[in-house]
Order: sequence, then structure tokens, then C-alpha cells
Amino acid sequence: MTKNFVEELRWRGMLQDIMPGTEEQLMKESTTAYVGIDPTADSLHIGHLCSIMMLRHLQRCGHKPIALIGGATGMIGDPSGKSAERNLLTEETLRHNVAAIRKQLEHFLDFNSDAPNAAELVNNYDWMKDYTFLDFARNVGKLITVNYMMAKDSVKKRFNGEYSQGMSFTEFTYQLLQGYDFVYLNEHKNCKLQMGGSDQWGNITTGTELIKKMTGNDAYALTCPLITKSDGVKFGKTESGNVWLDRNYTSPYRFYQFWLNVADEDAKRYIKIFTSLEKEEIDALIAEHDAAPHLRTLQKRLAKEVTCMVHSEADYEAAVNATNILFGNATKEALESLDEETFLQVFEGVEQYEVSREEMEQGIAPLDLLAEKTHIFPSKGEARKMIQANGLSMNKQKLTDPQTPITMQALINNRYILFQKGKKSYYLVICK
Repeated sequence: MTKNFVEELRWRGMLQDIMPGTEEQLMKESTTAYVGIDPTADSLHIGHLCSIMMLRHLQRCGHKPIALIGGATGMIGDPSGKSAERNLLTEETLRHNVAAIRKQLEHFLDFNSDAPNAAELVNNYDWMKDYTFLDFARNVGKLITVNYMMAKDSVKKRFNGEYSQGMSFTEFTYQLLQGYDFVYLNEHKNCKLQMGGSDQWGNITTGTELIKKMTGNDAYALTCPLITKSDGVKFGKTESGNVWLDRNYTSPYRFYQFWLNVADEDAKRYIKIFTSLEKEEIDALIAEHDAAPHLRTLQKRLAKEVTCMVHSEADYEAAVNATNILFGNATKEALESLDEETFLQVFEGVEQYEVSREEMEQGIAPLDLLAEKTHIFPSKGEARKMIQANGLSMNKQKLTDPQTPITMQALINNRYILFQKGKKSYYLVICK
């Protein structure tokens, strides 16, 4: 053990609830702990990141992390924090999701080393698939009273909510199934600690209760707070939905932009939670940021650390390059270096016009293109004045000649021309 794990979580703002004796256990010996993840999609999103970072910090402190993919419990759906019942997933979909999530977790945890605290990935479907209902009812169900289960917040909220439609027996049994996962890992992997978000406290403590009754062993629990933004809005949600770790759902550029654009107060919390930077370096970054907030030092470092961790350094550099193209003094070569998907994302929302490929092959006079084929300028006269005043760029290069026709050679990716008026007004001409 290299560090006090609980203290590490505490200064990072990642500790909400902790069962008595947990910190003493972690200080006494290298301890195995797990976090459960429901495979409801074939990608994790940044809402999962706090729990995953707990496992990452745990391993860095010398303890052994287990990531449990809920192949069995994912067939039921956890009621915690949900106002309605989830759709049940097929076995084929779950298998696909589990494989995809396993690959993503390798970015955060060391599964392959020979160290005794190498991470493990388990799937509760492996031990639940042959467990009959009668056996489960006899061995597990009889140990926990309905009164105990009803007292859990996750259950009470579903019964007492304003629009509550109650809860099916299937979902009601979820906390017993999750509790049994802890029992199984305790018996077979010597796992003594379960961690998760604070909305999981009820399910986690059901597991410690079951372990006590079934084996007499000690077991422990701790949770991290649910992450919110400074304005109270749920973390990780944007206008277009979740921010995913899979590049096919959220591109590295958009992922980078999410972190780059967080508020100052959020950046101060997030850089502690979502990076592995040490306290001294983070304190220095916060001080540097406070001295010159307009430079956005914290956001830039946060975006770099998380993008490199989730994607790669090359993806980070491409995202920075794309950002500089929009807000900095980039070159035509820099524009051409962007793949088409990133190019379109960078200029999403920019006013767009279309011209035919046939016209471009023949060549279009700049003033015709700017004022007739498109409406970038209301008249040729205004377009000419802007060109003469050196105020118009084409593909990040100043357009100085209003006479020479614009041809196919001007196209980026054989399809686009980017015009820029002043510093911030962009227009995209698409050749079709």
C-alpha cells in the first residue's frame, strides 16, 4: 500500500458515505474492492467515471480492484434513482454490451500486470445463470425481511413519488441480487469492500448484511457523491444527451470540448475527481487559474488529462488542433488535416450554402460566389470592400483578389470552402 485510499478520496471530494471500520481495514492490508456497472448500453458515459476513478485510485493506492459487469442484474434493471421501470435487455444485447465495456475499462485499470493487485473483470451472469429461483428464495430471500428492503430510499422513493406506479417484483428483488454479488465475491475473491455512487448505498449495505448472515465475515461499504454541475444540473448531460466514452457516440473533439467548457467552479472539483494528478499539482493549477481565470488554465489541463485517459494523446492533439482552427490563426493545411467528421463538428451551426460541382469545375468569380450564389454578402460592392480591406479569409488565408475565379482546387476534402468575415463570422460553402 502506497497511500491512504480513504484520505485520497476525501481530499478529492469523492467520499460521501463510509461504513465504520472501512478506513481501518484499508489501512491494515491490501484489500479487494469492487464497483458494479450495469451494461445497459455498449458504452460507458461520463456519469460512470466517478465510480471508475474510485477503482483507479484504489489500484494506485495498492489495493485490488474488481469491475463487476452486471450481465444478470442488467436483465432486471436497478430502481435506484429511477422514476420508471427500465426496458429489459436480451441476452445477445447484454453480451455485446459487456464486451464493449470491458474494452473501455482497460483505459483506466491495469488488468494485465503480474502484480497481486492487478484488476479483474467479472460478470455476475456467470454465477447467477444456473442459480434456480427456489434455491435463491431459500438461501438468500429468507435472510432479509421485506421491512428491511422497504426501508431503503431507492424503494421508498418509487412507492411514494408523486407519479409513482409502484415497483414490479422483478425490480424489488434487485437489491437482493446485488447483495448476493457481494456475498459471492467475498467468498470466491476475498472481496471485502463494495463501492459506488451514493444512490447505491441501500443496495451496498444489503450486501454487507447478507455477508454477515451467510458467512459471518466482515464487509465494508463506501460511496462517492453524485456529481452535479455548479448550477445544480445533472453532470454529464448536454443538449444532445450523454457524453459517451465511445468515440462513435461522442467524438474525441466533442468530448474534449465538454471538459474545456465547464465552469470555473466545476473545473476545480472535476480536476480532483476525474484525473490522477497529485494534490500539490492541482493546488498549484488552481492558484494559477485564480490569478488569470481568462486563460482557462484549469479547463485546458482537465480536458487534456481526461481526453488522453479516455482516448489517446493523438486524439487530444487533434482536438486541440481543431479547437485552434475555430478560435485561432490556423492554416489551410491545418483545415485539410481534419477528417471530415471532425471538420463538420468544428463548424456545426455555421451558416451553410451549396453550389454545384459543375459550376466549381468551370470556376466562379469570387464576387458572384459571395453575393449571388450565396448570401454571405448582401451585394458585390460590400464583398469587394471587405476583400480590399483585407477582412475576408478563404480557408484561413486572406482573399485579396476579387477577380480570379474560385475553382475545385480551393475545396477542402474535395467538398468544402470556409469563408471567414472578421474574427468570428464563419460561412461554409458545400460543393455538391
